[in-house]
Amino acid sequence: MPVHRHFAPTALMFGNLVTGCSVLAPAGMLIELSSDLGVSVHTAGLLVTFGAMMLCIGSPLTAWLTSRIERRTLLTTTLVVLALGNAISALAPDYATLLIVRLIMLAVGALYTPQAAGTAALIVPAEKRGGTIAYVFLGWSLAAAVGLPLITFMASRYGWRASYGAVGVIGVLSFLLLVWRLPAGLIGAPVDLKTWADVGRNRAIVVLLAITTFLMSGQFAVFTFMGPLLSKLTQVGSDAVGLAFAVYGVCGFVGIAIVSRIVDSWGPYKTSVLSVSLVLAGITGWALSAGVYPLMACSVAIWGLGFASSNSMQQVRLVTAAPALATASVSLNTSFLYVGQAIGSAIGGLLYAHELLRGIGFAGAAFVGLALTTVIFTRRLSTAKSSSA
Repeated sequence: MPVHRHFAPTALMFGNLVTGCSVLAPAGMLIELSSDLGVSVHTAGLLVTFGAMMLCIGSPLTAWLTSRIERRTLLTTTLVVLALGNAISALAPDYATLLIVRLIMLAVGALYTPQAAGTAALIVPAEKRGGTIAYVFLGWSLAAAVGLPLITFMASRYGWRASYGAVGVIGVLSFLLLVWRLPAGLIGAPVDLKTWADVGRNRAIVVLLAITTFLMSGQFAVFTFMGPLLSKLTQVGSDAVGLAFAVYGVCGFVGIAIVSRIVDSWGPYKTSVLSVSLVLAGITGWALSAGVYPLMACSVAIWGLGFASSNSMQQVRLVTAAPALATASVSLNTSFLYVGQAIGSAIGGLLYAHELLRGIGFAGAAFVGLALTTVIFTRRLSTAKSSSA
C-alpha cells in the first residue's frame, strides 16, 4: 500500500494527460477536420465549444451523482470511456457523428480532473496537498507539451483519424497504470444539495470561480483557433504550427513544474498572481505582434509558462479556502473552466468567421486582464476575512 500511494499521484497525472488530449485534440487539427469532413474551420471549432458546454454541465452533475463511488472504480471507468470514445471518433463517418460521440465521451470524462484532484488530496498529508494537486494537473501540461504537437503532426501527415486512434491507445495505457497504482477503498466526502448551497454562500469560492471563467474565456478565444490563425496571419505551414503548440506546451510543463515546487513556500495567492500575469503578458504580446511568426511564438512561450500553472493554482486555492467543500468546489471550478472555454471559443469563432483575426488576441487579453484584476482583489478579500475572524 505505501508503494502504491507513493506512485498514485503519477497515475492520476497520466489520467489528466488523456483527459487533456481528449479535450484539446480538435484544436490541433481544425484544418484537417474542416477539409476532410467538408465543414468550415468555424464549424470544426464548434467541437471545442459544444464539448466545453457538455463538460461544464457534466462536471458538477457527475460529482453529485458519483461522490459516493469508490475512487479507483470511478476514475478507471472514466478512462475506459475516454479511450473508447477516442477510438470510435477515429471511425466517425461524418461531422455529426463525430460531434455526438464527442459529447457522450465528454459527458463522462468531465468528472476525471476534479475527482483526480480530490483523490490526490486523500492520499497525501495536508501540508503536501498544494504541490501534489499541482503535480496531478501536470498531465494537462503534458497534453499541451507533447500530446497536442503530436496530434497536429499526425493529423497533417496521416489524417485526423490516426490522431484520435493514438489518444485511444494512450487512454488504455493510462487505465492500466491507474488500476495498478491507485489504492482501493478511497471515498471522498459525499456531495449533496446542502454542499452546493454552502459553496454558493462562500464568497471566496464564488470569486475564485469568476477568475476561472475570465481566465479560460480569454485563453480559449485564441487557443481554439491558434493553428488557423498562425497559418492565415503568417502564412506558415503545419510544421511551424506544430512547433508553436510544442513551445506552448513545453513552457506550460516548465511553468507548472516550477509552481509545484514554490507554491508551498510562496503561498497560492502570490503564485497565482505570477501565473496569471504571465498569461496576460503572453496573450497581449500575441495580439501586438500578430503577423510576425517569431514574435508570436515568443508570446506563446510566455503565455505557456502561466497557462497550466494558473489553472492548478485555482484548484489549490479552492481546496485551501474551504477543505470541507473541496469535492464540490473543485468539480464546480472545472465546470466554470469549461464555461470559459465555451465562451472564449464562441467569441473567437465569431471573430474568425468575420475575418477579424487580429481582434481575437485583443479580446483574449481583455478577459485575462479582468481575471488578473479579480485575482488581486482576492488579496483584499482574504485580508478582510482574516480581520473579521
